[in-house]
Amino acid sequence: MLFHKLQFKRFYKTMVLIKDIKFKDPNWRPKVLVTHNDVPETGLKLLREKCEVTVVETGERSELLQKVKGMDGIFWGSHQKLDAEALDMAGPQLKSISTMSVGIDYVDLEEVKRRKIPLGYTPNVLNDAVADIGVGLAIAASRRFHEGRQKIESSEWERRQQWLLGQEIRDSTVGIVGFGAIGETIAKRLTGFNVGQFLYCGHRPKPAAEKYNAKFVPFMDLVAQSDFIFIICPLTNETRKMFNAEVFSKMKTTSVLINVARGDIVDQEALYDALKNNKIFSAGLDVMSPEPLPADHPLLTLPNCFIIPHLGSATIRTRNDMSSLAAMNVLCGLADEPMNAAAY
Repeated sequence: MLFHKLQFKRFYKTMVLIKDIKFKDPNWRPKVLVTHNDVPETGLKLLREKCEVTVVETGERSELLQKVKGMDGIFWGSHQKLDAEALDMAGPQLKSISTMSVGIDYVDLEEVKRRKIPLGYTPNVLNDAVADIGVGLAIAASRRFHEGRQKIESSEWERRQQWLLGQEIRDSTVGIVGFGAIGETIAKRLTGFNVGQFLYCGHRPKPAAEKYNAKFVPFMDLVAQSDFIFIICPLTNETRKMFNAEVFSKMKTTSVLINVARGDIVDQEALYDALKNNKIFSAGLDVMSPEPLPADHPLLTLPNCFIIPHLGSATIRTRNDMSSLAAMNVLCGLADEPMNAAAY
């Protein structure tokens, strides 16, 4: 089965399946490069039914650039830059690419478009997994999980009524920066927590927000009013470091910041200062810059910063579905069919 039935019905009105893939030349077995050796077998199996598959074993860019030569399709399974250099090395015969991610900030979209190469990505199938991580981070950061664990490890467990008190989601104002599919899924999760009000911001109001009575407000209003802020927007020139010292100065001292989008949306030096000096209550981060985060990074020294290593979509089911969708995108492009999830 390409996808779990529930996800198929929920996210895709039509879906090209492996049995529908037919190349113009029935004897053609296109060459496809998989840029990472850790891609789930579900996608590789689909590709191998129709193609000659080569895998980048080391993950090094030098190996990728060497092996991409002459490829007809690319399953871009890493977050290395997909740019003119890689496309030039592949050659003019390249006709199909798909990432295995929903965020594609590492792709030079203009360059791919200029060459008229179809580009796929993997939206929607990871909504639930990322939303779960977002809610988990909100609970962990607001209820001081990291600091509490540190107290146990240092034998500082105290038996007092007013010890390690945290913030509640109940009756809180929750701000969502980027009310797309994942933002909506987080709102759906949080309705069971008896949230007081949802706010959201973006370029325009979203009809999907109406069912949660979410209010569309300017960004700085959201920042000033929210008790919990979820960052779920794409990384663009507009959003890069949008959470900076000025923004943190406008937030409540009791507010909790959650980032499940991209690390560079947050100015990490400003975040460190805000957390260190209690300008905000806490933060829960699944993404940071750089990744991997160095073991001696200042953020890791803070008791009120709960950090996990980019686990948003890291479940067996979700990664299998992402791999399958990316593989089918590549195959559709090779067969001159519309991709199941096209990036543009």
